[in-house]
Amino acid sequence: MPPTILDGKQLAKTIRKELAVEVADFVKNKNCTPTLAAVLVGSDPASEVYVRNKRRDCEKVGIQSNLHELPAETTQEELLALIDQLNQDADVHGILVQLPLPSQISTEPVLEAISPAKDVDAFHPENVGRLVQGRPLFHPCTPQGVVELLRRNAIPTSGQNVVIIGRSDIVGKPLSIMLAQKGADATVTLCHSRTSDLPAVARQADILIVAIGRANFVTADMVKPGATVIDVGINRTEAGLVGDVDFEAVSEVAGAITPVPGGVGPLTRVMLLVNTLAAARRLES
Repeated sequence: MPPTILDGKQLAKTIRKELAVEVADFVKNKNCTPTLAAVLVGSDPASEVYVRNKRRDCEKVGIQSNLHELPAETTQEELLALIDQLNQDADVHGILVQLPLPSQISTEPVLEAISPAKDVDAFHPENVGRLVQGRPLFHPCTPQGVVELLRRNAIPTSGQNVVIIGRSDIVGKPLSIMLAQKGADATVTLCHSRTSDLPAVARQADILIVAIGRANFVTADMVKPGATVIDVGINRTEAGLVGDVDFEAVSEVAGAITPVPGGVGPLTRVMLLVNTLAAARRLES
């Protein structure tokens, strides 16, 4: 029996429609448009495409998107000055600094300079700490996209064994926290390059989530029959875009699986919109 394809593209479309209604209501009641300021330093092609897609997403739901493009030779001091200006701007509700940054700029001080109240990526240490305590201002976009994908496809997490392969600060770590907290109630194992007998650990998963950036890393023998497989990876190969999961092979054993592209990626972008509206509601309350 073929697996259920977890269509993130279609789900993102549904959420955008819901958001458009919520944004219109907010604008009507507050006489104010939620506004996201995106900062792009340099001309990395992948970042340019990503920012362009985010701007298009904003337009679809009625959120104002302001793009600040800086040259590749921008200094850290100049970037920090722009962030301070955006922090002070009452018309800006969310601030996004597109990563990666040029080599002369240190990422951590830049992310820490963004006001936690406008940190719609949820990368600021204060927001990370609030997430750990179960009191988040915002949920990080990719992890929340995964949670929404599971919830809206009626895939239970309570009491389930969840194995996450990849311990990045952007996906693996925050997602492990979110799925282990009350309400999600999963039993979570966070795996990484030092995990002993990784295939055996992966086979214990009722829900297997992979976010390591290695093309076709997870094979069919690593997946429990009937498991839900969430592929967060996106890798450019000669054959095109592929995930961290060998989609064709794993589809033979999985009960549900995300495609790449069209799985988690569109939900990451739509969660940024959710966070921007949430920031506007809080700042304009």
